[in-house]
Amino acid sequence: MTNTANDKSNTTESKTLDINQIKQYLPHRYPLLLVDRVLNWEADKSITAIKNVTANEEFFNGHFPHKPVMPGVLMIEAMAQTAALLSFLSMGKKPDESNVVYFVGIDGARFKRPVEPGDQLKMDVEILRVARGIWKYKAKASVDGQLAVEAELMCTMRSAADASQPAA
Repeated sequence: MTNTANDKSNTTESKTLDINQIKQYLPHRYPLLLVDRVLNWEADKSITAIKNVTANEEFFNGHFPHKPVMPGVLMIEAMAQTAALLSFLSMGKKPDESNVVYFVGIDGARFKRPVEPGDQLKMDVEILRVARGIWKYKAKASVDGQLAVEAELMCTMRSAADASQPAA
């Protein structure tokens, strides 16, 4: 039996999300929804998700037509979306139009290999800590077991009414 996002039990069973469930937790839509499936997650700990990189991605038209590679900033964004999923799943709530999730920092980003059409980008994200409304994560993404990118990411959730105010 597979647990879904609605079950926050402390079991060792696999917890997965398909694209329709992911869309309930992320406001992003094509072409900026960069998570296709959640393979496993554990509340308050970690998540593993994938992005299937296809030749039809819009960004390949300009990056680069002669040698298509996924832009590094989009690899970081895919990991950030995976981190946001983990935060919402850990809190047991879904976003609504009254909240906004913002990046507040990226540390130690390192790009190790290009990601090309046909690759499957596997994101592994773990929560390092949550303090004063700031979530800090360790994130890695790989292709076929080879590290493609790694970084520490920091995000905060704000009410939409306060979204134009600087983060604390």
